[in-house]
Amino acid sequence: MHLRTLFLSFMLLLALPLAAQVPLDQSLQPAPPFQVNDIRVEGLQRITAGSVFNALPVNVGDTVDQSMLVSAGKTLFKTGNFDDIQFAKDEDVLVVTVRERPSISEIEIEGNKAIETEALLDGLKGAGLAVGRVFKRSTLEGMQLELQRQYVSQGRYDAQIESEIIEQPRNRVAVNINVNEGSVAKIKHINIVGNDAYSDEDLVDLFELKTTGWFSFFSGNDKYSKEKLGGDLETIESFYKDRGYIRFEIDSTQVAITPDRDAVYITVNVNEGELYKIGEVSLGGDIILDESELRRYLLVGPEQTFSQIRVTRTEEFMTNRLGDEGYTFAEVNGIPEIDDETNSVALKFFVDPGKRTYVRRINFRGNTRTVDEVLRREMRQMESAPAARAKIEQSRVRLERLGYFKEVKVETPEVPGADDLIDVEYEVEEQTSGSISASLGYAQDAGLLLSANLQQNNFLGTGKRVGIGVSNSRFQTAYNFSYTDPYYTEDGVSRGFNLFFRKTDLDEINVSRFSTDTFGGSVSFGYPISEVESLGFSFGLSKTKITTGEFAVREIVGSPRLNPEIPNYFISEPVLEDTDGDGVQELVEEAVIAPVSDLPDSALQNPEDGFLDIHGNNFLVFPITTTWRQSRLNRGLLATRGSSQSLSMEFTLPGSDLEYYKLEYNGQLFVPITNNWVLRFRTELGYGDGYGATNSLPFFENYYSGGFGSVRGFKNNTLGPRSTPALRYARALIDPTQVFDELSDQAYLRTPDPNNEGQFLNQLAFGDAIPGDDPDPFGGNAKIEASVELLFPLPFIKDQRSLRSAFFVDAGNVFNTECGVTQVNCFDVDFGELRYSVGFGLTWISGFGPLTFSLAKALNDAPEDETEIFQFSLGRSF
Repeated sequence: MHLRTLFLSFMLLLALPLAAQVPLDQSLQPAPPFQVNDIRVEGLQRITAGSVFNALPVNVGDTVDQSMLVSAGKTLFKTGNFDDIQFAKDEDVLVVTVRERPSISEIEIEGNKAIETEALLDGLKGAGLAVGRVFKRSTLEGMQLELQRQYVSQGRYDAQIESEIIEQPRNRVAVNINVNEGSVAKIKHINIVGNDAYSDEDLVDLFELKTTGWFSFFSGNDKYSKEKLGGDLETIESFYKDRGYIRFEIDSTQVAITPDRDAVYITVNVNEGELYKIGEVSLGGDIILDESELRRYLLVGPEQTFSQIRVTRTEEFMTNRLGDEGYTFAEVNGIPEIDDETNSVALKFFVDPGKRTYVRRINFRGNTRTVDEVLRREMRQMESAPAARAKIEQSRVRLERLGYFKEVKVETPEVPGADDLIDVEYEVEEQTSGSISASLGYAQDAGLLLSANLQQNNFLGTGKRVGIGVSNSRFQTAYNFSYTDPYYTEDGVSRGFNLFFRKTDLDEINVSRFSTDTFGGSVSFGYPISEVESLGFSFGLSKTKITTGEFAVREIVGSPRLNPEIPNYFISEPVLEDTDGDGVQELVEEAVIAPVSDLPDSALQNPEDGFLDIHGNNFLVFPITTTWRQSRLNRGLLATRGSSQSLSMEFTLPGSDLEYYKLEYNGQLFVPITNNWVLRFRTELGYGDGYGATNSLPFFENYYSGGFGSVRGFKNNTLGPRSTPALRYARALIDPTQVFDELSDQAYLRTPDPNNEGQFLNQLAFGDAIPGDDPDPFGGNAKIEASVELLFPLPFIKDQRSLRSAFFVDAGNVFNTECGVTQVNCFDVDFGELRYSVGFGLTWISGFGPLTFSLAKALNDAPEDETEIFQFSLGRSF
């Protein structure tokens, strides 16, 4: 058959020299070589002829034979683009006929939950299956098997993977993958064999995998996973080796599956070995530093029980110390020499510093809003300088402390072609930095917050803090402008300005009845004194006008009191007439009663003076504030590690209308329990008083407590001393037919009886002085607050960087060292009067700023205290 075909082909070639094509099949008898004067490719649809020519090892002018064309066909097949390739000869033209493999038009995956679709698509893409690429069935089948293995490793032994290929026009196919994940096999029993030093219970408690229990439905820790089992085996090995069992081994592990593939039984066979002590500890290799310097980082010593974690930490500390000297690729290996006869281990730490490395370039990625200069000025590692790990890490921490970024990562890749150069790559993820003010918000203490504010801590990505705006709420109208340049000088000296006007009615937020109109400004400077400490100075001017309500409390304005010794004082007399002609006079016009304040001094007793009676109601003061700050926090917002504290003193210059001072301390400390569970301790202390001509702290500078950032579970600003309500005077028209012969302790405006000398008619009385409203919170000159929070991650939420959830215990109160005689709930500093609450809080850094909720229960509220279980706010975090 083949010979006949070859014969006919030659006959056609001779008969039709311009049109006939000779197929050059390798199964035919070898065709004579011929010179290729042209190449024509047929059958192409998506692939360009140029791609074929680039891959084809035959060029115009070459003389080819059968073997060369066979080799050329194999080369084209290796491209993976063709299902079939044929060569033919048309006189001196080489004709290449191909059939392209179909391309993938779409990939649909259904039924998967345990493995995300994006992860599956990435895996398919890595194997060569992606939209737009050439379809290869063998690759798809391999991926099905691999995916099946992935599900088995998760304990899904009944998982099934099916695929469907749907042909489409223009040589394309759609790939549908249907996944039936099945169910995860539950762990019924975990058995440890060969352990003597520690019980089964102690070892099983180390496992992340657990047998089915009460809370397994929520935690899912009873679902078998090969990766988790591997991690648990490593945990057991580390547990033993950290406690002296350096010869510990896991001999074998068996995972038995029930016939219905629903349950798993795990058996771990261990060989504990003997307990070993540490013998000699020495250093070796190229010790470029003083040996005494490196020995400072030794965490192991003779006669200690061997601990692998201590050896590892020693290696890390020494490596980091060498890295601080520019030896970025230094290696320190603790080599144990085990003596089984004495059950001892001699440790030798071998030091290989490598070459000293230098930083070629520092690059930043991810800062789409923040300019490079803002990041670069936080660098402590310089370009062209020796690479120091501590400085590289310190630079990363400084970037996180700015509060502009959710997370900052750093890498130090080697420069290709150089063994002593590295680049430092910082990758940042930006977050909202305007977290103090919001354009629209609501808070329970302030009501609806409407504002047209620009409040940015990273204004236009320059790192400057700018605030411009007008805001209005239930208790305050404010106009402000503020500007702070944190790098006024290259050394990190900051400078800021602030101009403001505030009209505040504090009666609207549970504070005593008065309002203030304040305007002023300040200029501030900050000086860094170390990497974590700074000093701040502020110089300001403030003009304040106090306006009291109709019945201002007695601590602010003394209440007048009628003098009962002057009962016959008349403001105006009532008009009496005989309107019916029966000889009986009747009241036709009441007496005109002037306000108590209009009475002459002779009619009033001298009340106890309030603050405004002594100092007036207009004050021009020149406040100066000095602040020391220290921050070792890992992040500017929602920190989880480190500590911070500040101490400030504010005082007004002598000669100001009011002379006073205030001392304040704020501190917080984060103590990790695990990687995700953290204890946070917070305290806030304050004390203020007057000096010179001012005998007490001005009442509008008092401290308040309760609510967010204070003692949650109590209403905002309601704890501590209460004001004394103003005395109001009851006024009543006395029945004119009733005649009084004797004076009482009341003061009367009365009309003499013309018919009876010494008697009075129509007596108008100012009754006894009585309190007005209930006492309002008045604050005090001393504040003590503290809280303990347990920070924990919320379940089912992957990105926790913008969230903070916590259980908390709050304590605090406000005190007054100079309580008034009539003040309610006022006491000197007394820890027995602290108020306590417990609850749960949540803060989310949203696009508008921090959104905070809390549910709290007051534990020891007094009758005067006001409690509130649910609280929330936009623009404040806890």
